[in-house]
Amino acid sequence: MAKLTREDFISALKEMTILEVKELVDAMKEEFGVDPSAVAVAAAPAAGEAAEDNAAKTVVLKEAGATKMQVIKLLKEITGLGLVEAKALADNGGNVKENVPAKEAEEIKAQLEEAGATVELA
Repeated sequence: MAKLTREDFISALKEMTILEVKELVDAMKEEFGVDPSAVAVAAAPAAGEAAEDNAAKTVVLKEAGATKMQVIKLLKEITGLGLVEAKALADNGGNVKENVPAKEAEEIKAQLEEAGATVELA
């Protein structure tokens, strides 16, 4: 069996839907016992980024994406908002959490992106 190159793997990922990528991530969790998104978040910071890691960040939802129901459920869990408020946030976008440590902000961003949302850190 030929070894899959990094370029081939990335090319295949580009052709997948978000749902297919999520299923792939779930399969990787099951097969290897490792959450790939956690590994990406836990990667060591580059030189000069250590001071930035201590800065407070704001997690901003830009778009809920195609899997809006999953994003709404996650927003309820993360923020403690009710269903109506979480749906409004998913529909209109806006600040999910403000003034959170950079590490926590990255974790929230990764969770929301895994659910299909478009998120920025400010």
